[in-house]
Amino acid sequence: MTAKRETDKGRGWISALAGMAGFGLALKAGWIFYSRRYIDHHARLTGVIKADQDTFDSPVAGKLHYYYAQTGSRRPILILHGLHMTAGAHDIRPIFEAFRGNHPVYAMDLPGFGGSEKTDRPYRPAMYQAAISDFLRERIGQPADVVALGGSCEFAAAAAKDNPQLFHSLVMIDPTGFQMPQTISPTAQGRLDEVRNLLYTLLAVPLWSRPIFDLFASRAHIMHFYRQRFEYGVPAELVDLAYASGHQPGAHFAPMVLLSGKLSNPRVREEVYCSLKLPVLVLYDNAPGLRLDMLSQVARENASWSAQRLRRSRGMPHFDRPGETFLVMDQFWKKIG
Repeated sequence: MTAKRETDKGRGWISALAGMAGFGLALKAGWIFYSRRYIDHHARLTGVIKADQDTFDSPVAGKLHYYYAQTGSRRPILILHGLHMTAGAHDIRPIFEAFRGNHPVYAMDLPGFGGSEKTDRPYRPAMYQAAISDFLRERIGQPADVVALGGSCEFAAAAAKDNPQLFHSLVMIDPTGFQMPQTISPTAQGRLDEVRNLLYTLLAVPLWSRPIFDLFASRAHIMHFYRQRFEYGVPAELVDLAYASGHQPGAHFAPMVLLSGKLSNPRVREEVYCSLKLPVLVLYDNAPGLRLDMLSQVARENASWSAQRLRRSRGMPHFDRPGETFLVMDQFWKKIG
């Protein structure tokens, strides 16, 4: 009797697990169907920045969309938004508005985001670096003060390292790449790269790639993302613009690469940041998940660097503390001439 009870109990567990697995598969299949049938992926992205707009064809990065205001006698400014699943120029609008009139100002949507080309292609750091260099060379045509946010700081710094003649200065707001270095063998690094390639291969499967992205591009997830990065209230318009940005044709291609980890350089500090000789200003505070363990050392070892903490901000100081943020930036530019 005891053996029979144990057998029945085992069968019950197997049946329960099979039922749970079947239920999970049904949920996934249902979400894929819902994403394809009922979610509009042809949203209109309007009202991001009230300024002139144009596109620029980069030989490497494709068609780049940008906003510009060319009045102003001071040095031109190029502003680059950060990297997240529904990123775009909407994340940097306050910076654009603060300096237009005194400076010619440009805000560019990076490849695969905002209004720029979003085709299925190999998005890699080199593409973003080329987009920045090409735009500075062909559209601005003189050394500019570049402002980058979050993950795009790595691309801007790499562009400045390889083409310093295009940059007058670089302002990095909550930059990635300053975490404590970890000793890793070439073999282990190769395995990590293989894992990232495998992860991207799985994420890029057409059947579920866009439905997975739709989870990250939902209003609930977008609001959660911004709430973590705002000290005060999240502007409702910002959520609306991010949602529209993430619901355009092809909006999932670049974010899937980002999600796989293939858009970051784990050695950017050693290979790029420490090589920069132009004036650099780093603004930071308490952005979630951001590690700045090595920032103070890099700033001490490079005479052209300065770093300033903007307290009571969590990744979007140009929204939360605009007065202090823009004052520090303007003083920096006046100091370096």
